[in-house]
Amino acid sequence: MKLLVANRGEIAVRIIRTARELDIPTVAVYSTADVESLAVELADEAVCIGPPPASESYLRIANVVGAAEVTRCTAVHPGYGFLSENATFARACADNGITFVGPSPEVMERMGDKVDAKAAAREAGLPVLPGSDGPVGTVAEAIAAAEAAGFPVLLKAAAGGGGRGMRRVETAAELPAAFEVAQREAEAAFSDGSLYVEKLLEGARHVEVQIMADGLGGVLVAGDRECSIQRRHQKLLEEAPAPNLPDATRTAMHEACLRAARVWGYRSAGTMEFLVDAGGNFYFLELNARLQVEHPVTELVTGLDLVAEQLRVANGGLLSQTGIVEAIGAAIECRINAEDPAKDFMPAAGRLKEFRLAQGPGIRVDTYCQQGMRVPPYYDSLVAKLCFWAADRPRAVARMARGLDETHIEGIPTTLALHRDIAQELSFREGRYTTSYLVEMADALPSLSAPPA
Repeated sequence: MKLLVANRGEIAVRIIRTARELDIPTVAVYSTADVESLAVELADEAVCIGPPPASESYLRIANVVGAAEVTRCTAVHPGYGFLSENATFARACADNGITFVGPSPEVMERMGDKVDAKAAAREAGLPVLPGSDGPVGTVAEAIAAAEAAGFPVLLKAAAGGGGRGMRRVETAAELPAAFEVAQREAEAAFSDGSLYVEKLLEGARHVEVQIMADGLGGVLVAGDRECSIQRRHQKLLEEAPAPNLPDATRTAMHEACLRAARVWGYRSAGTMEFLVDAGGNFYFLELNARLQVEHPVTELVTGLDLVAEQLRVANGGLLSQTGIVEAIGAAIECRINAEDPAKDFMPAAGRLKEFRLAQGPGIRVDTYCQQGMRVPPYYDSLVAKLCFWAADRPRAVARMARGLDETHIEGIPTTLALHRDIAQELSFREGRYTTSYLVEMADALPSLSAPPA
């Protein structure tokens, strides 16, 4: 196998590191904005695929496939984001004799459409939230579905996620305006303005389950993650396992995911996302048919290398183990983003005048950045992931606090100070929080209103 890494930033670095350990030659692709990136430095070869805009480089299928062909790569790992869930890209790889490290195009297409994904969940016996059975084509249809489900509801883009094309609606009177905005956002983000209606579950937790499957009957459930601390429906902090989750709920979720992966004939890495209510009832949201940003916390509590498992499966091999894996200890991931929390998480670009990250026992750092480099404005704002593992959650939180205090970043605003605040906040320390955490705890988190240091 010779592997082309069709991504950038920390995930490209992370994939290259595992490939090197497996003695797999690697090729990095890069835009002109990333010519000095760590991924380019670490890969065996590197190919420029275009100018800074992602639409002209990392999202340009012909450029990526062409780079793989020129360098005689036999496989492509898409990472996450960009083309990672693009069925057309996966088919283009196959058409050119290149192995796509991920699920089949057919599975990606079905799971990429949130309405189809909910139908697949029902077929596999997974509980889903009330809402429309399919896309709602008009405001009148949306109102009818919302009234049947019960307000408040969410209008959601059928073709994508990440909070884009999503609007909370409290009453029927609000729905026409929200429909227009959500549809416009969905069309801009996914070239598909289709929307569906889903019951909004107040005071819920966002819990997800990591799966791996080899497409040959072997399925692995690698535990769960708590992902409730979010801004604009995008995650800021994740931990494994989910704290204070009832044992019966955890067991039922894991077993349900095991069954569903088998029913779907799934292959490679995937994450099933759920909302969990105060009574421990869980409801399927979506399946992300790729590796997740937060996969390191699962690796820390299971000892697995999920990228290695993906490469093994892509090469026609079996998983190293199957069944349900028990978590050992607790791990927490803090996403350090180039954003200003006091300005509604406005993205920031610029030069890193100081970039010194925590070290020591139980700390994992995933980053592509180095002191003095410029964080470009063209891509996702993530600059580093700081992960903290310990034998139990209280000690993991203590290690998180210590590691964040040892971390120093200057030159651009980041979310570092917010994570320091969270590490000291009581409800987080007790592991009792929901998706409303940042709103409910705003007064207890000074960095949400304080000017950047």
